[in-house]
Amino acid sequence: MAKYRICSIEGDGIGHEVIPATRRLLDAAGFSAEYVDAEAGYEYYLDHGTSVPQATYDAVENTDATLFGAATSPTGEKPPGFSGAIRHLRQKYGLYANVRPTKTRPVPGAYENVDLVIVRENTQGLYVEQERRYGDVAIADTVITGEASLRIGKYAAELAMKRGKRLTVVHKANVLPVTQGLFLNTILDHTRSVEGLNTSTMIVDNAAMQLVRNPRQFDVMVMTNMFGDILSDLAAGLVGGLGIAASGNVGDKFGIFESVHGSAPDIAGQGVSNPTATMLAAVLMLDELGDHETARRIDNAVNKVLTEGPRTRDLGGTAGTKEFTDAVIAAL
Repeated sequence: MAKYRICSIEGDGIGHEVIPATRRLLDAAGFSAEYVDAEAGYEYYLDHGTSVPQATYDAVENTDATLFGAATSPTGEKPPGFSGAIRHLRQKYGLYANVRPTKTRPVPGAYENVDLVIVRENTQGLYVEQERRYGDVAIADTVITGEASLRIGKYAAELAMKRGKRLTVVHKANVLPVTQGLFLNTILDHTRSVEGLNTSTMIVDNAAMQLVRNPRQFDVMVMTNMFGDILSDLAAGLVGGLGIAASGNVGDKFGIFESVHGSAPDIAGQGVSNPTATMLAAVLMLDELGDHETARRIDNAVNKVLTEGPRTRDLGGTAGTKEFTDAVIAAL
């Protein structure tokens, strides 16, 4: 009998390639799981008028974790009744912490000795999607609460205490003292009581520059939703790009683990997508489930192939999805 039940959502585009590749790897690594296949995303919306069906809610709620491939979010005005699948699931299940590790991998152009984690508040800020327009004036609300700020601050502080005991709170309270000030001061009030934690603050524009100049100065960084979205992609660019960037959406009860890249419709169906990010998302999932041994084996196998090849096209190689996956399985 399988030890875990995992909800598996391919989503859109290359999600249909990177999820099967990652499941092959998990099986080869001996991960004992029963998979519950579920649907969500823009493709499902086009066929059914909703991006997440009830069956997917049932699957998420009745499994130990969810592995998500990729989702399309059309640019511009949202189609009637459409809600971005992953943003919707984050909100519905209170997945308040978006955890984005940024670690040097053996790929061309990567900064050396980078090992940091960006913790992004995942449910509020500008991403509450409360917008309205009055003629040529458009207004978007940003929502920050003390409760959510304390919750993400506690999560980031606990993570930092398990790592290098250094936490940087990134903010823009110099310009937005009410909303950003509430976020910043709520976290600082909490961290003062965390013995042994070294907490510093940094304005977001300076944080962007400092990440490029010297990312090794950071350990755990915590910030609001949009800042985390932007800076975590910047950080990914320092160590090889979105093709190797994974994230976990974590709450008190549920977790959804996903690659950070989009659905890449320009290459979907060609068998050339890079599954590394989804494989590393599975590593985050395994660690959350407590299967640290399998997580380390997969992480080491991915690093071995990134070092020795074959690499996928986005990393300067020629390997397709299957060839890369076969190599990682062999490296186990």
